[in-house]
Amino acid sequence: MSERAAPFHCPYCADEDLRPHEAGHGAWECGACNRAFQLKFLGLLARGVQPTSSGESQI
Repeated sequence: MSERAAPFHCPYCADEDLRPHEAGHGAWECGACNRAFQLKFLGLLARGVQPTSSGESQI
């Protein structure tokens, strides 16, 4: 398993000034808008990748 992935942008203001939050695993804080949020991986979708009528893959 690889390292935990970090978010690149704040989901509220889209700024990149993010740092881990003291609340624990998956918690981040934004220095630009002063918000804290938590990310959680829910799992893989059973449907997988579906081809479109043009032959391209669509998730």
